[in-house]
Amino acid sequence: MLAKIGKIIAINVVALLFLFPFLFLLMNTFKGKMEILKNPLAFPTEWSLDNYIEAFEEMNYINSITNSIIITVIGVIVLNVFGAMMAFYLARFKTKANSIIYLVMTATMLIPFQTLMIPFVSIYGNLGMLNNRWILIYFYLGFGISLSTFIYHGFVNKLSISLDESASIEGASKFAIFWKIIFPQLKPITATLTVLNVLWLWNDYLLPSLVLVNKDRTLPLNTYSFFGKYTSEYGLAMSGLVLSILPVIIFYLFMQKHIVSGITEGAVK
Repeated sequence: MLAKIGKIIAINVVALLFLFPFLFLLMNTFKGKMEILKNPLAFPTEWSLDNYIEAFEEMNYINSITNSIIITVIGVIVLNVFGAMMAFYLARFKTKANSIIYLVMTATMLIPFQTLMIPFVSIYGNLGMLNNRWILIYFYLGFGISLSTFIYHGFVNKLSISLDESASIEGASKFAIFWKIIFPQLKPITATLTVLNVLWLWNDYLLPSLVLVNKDRTLPLNTYSFFGKYTSEYGLAMSGLVLSILPVIIFYLFMQKHIVSGITEGAVK
């Protein structure tokens, strides 16, 4: 009995530690700047939505969230589809060249993006390929395809090749085999990758800050505008952060069961 109570207390303490930063952030969104600086841990003396209203206007929220949604949705679709197709090709056609391609793709995941920043901006800037959200999606494909392919590859390898052979005997093309037989069976890991890629693309700041210099700015970029060189609007910045992360939190709550099912099925396979 005591052990059970101790576990419950420990779980609640850990949950509170994880929730505290978000609760701290949320509480300070209802304060003015001076009140935040005076005592950031205290409850607001007067609850006000002024920060949210001003942040909504300053961030050009409708335009920003539209850009974030377009970039995230299309980016995730592209990463999932191309990652699955690449994994299918590398797993089903086992040649020495494909083995080398797979090893190279896996190795690229070890290269930090920060090491590529300077040549990235220099080369693509000179080519006029910056300041466009479609180009940003193309860059996300380049930087994210390795992880998607790596994860899909393990699942495709576990699928029986007899499914492909049976479909081939019936006259199905490789394209049809992938879309009608292989890809539907990848649904659990596709859901998991969707959530992971949404969290990455939605919250990413570094790559959009290099590509989207003047227009089509995303929510993270416009949130940073509240931090100036000599002054910072903490109340507006915190309100902007809440407005930025709220959509992806809602999405995650709806999709979290698919993450568990995907991981579970992967362990069983």
